Amino acid sequence: MTIDRCHQVLTAIDKINQQDPNKININGEMIAKELIYGHQMTACLNKYWPTANEYLQIAVRAQHVKRWHIARSTYPEGKQGYLTWRKDLGKMHAELAKDVMLDCQYNNEEAEKTASIIRKEKLKRNQDSQILEDVACLVFLQHYFEPFAVKHNDEKVISILQKTWKKMSAQGHEIALSLQLPEHLAALVSKALS
Repeated sequence: MTIDRCHQVLTAIDKINQQDPNKININGEMIAKELIYGHQMTACLNKYWPTANEYLQIAVRAQHVKRWHIARSTYPEGKQGYLTWRKDLGKMHAELAKDVMLDCQYNNEEAEKTASIIRKEKLKRNQDSQILEDVACLVFLQHYFEPFAVKHNDEKVISILQKTWKKMSAQGHEIALSLQLPEHLAALVSKALS
């Protein structure tokens, strides 16, 4: 029963993310960006935290659910605008995941537990919130670091890496250091950590 509910929620999140107008070319097929991201998040969780509970599994998949709905361009430029946008996105992702869970026979307490993970409440003290953060950082390093680094100078990239590193747990650090990154990216990681 529980596995069925969880599967229903993950399928519903995927259906929402299939509507993303932003597409990525995967082997000649244009696929919704947030659908790909959700599956990358799940793959990372399954690889490094294979015994994760269902609330964390849902939170990981819903990390960017319907992200395109709130455009960055609708917020002021600069750090404060960016942080407000990110916070508002987190609230939206959490509420949407909660609604989907309630539709799939989870109770309010279970749905709120997942929403709290997505909002990353009690980061560093709540293991599930911390794992979600670690997964997001690892997915960035594995899939989005290289295109990000191409667009920015080394100073900015190193700064982002240092901020990312501070958010991660010791286990997240260990996993990150084991990743096989291209040589120029590995060099930037070394500079960021020195």
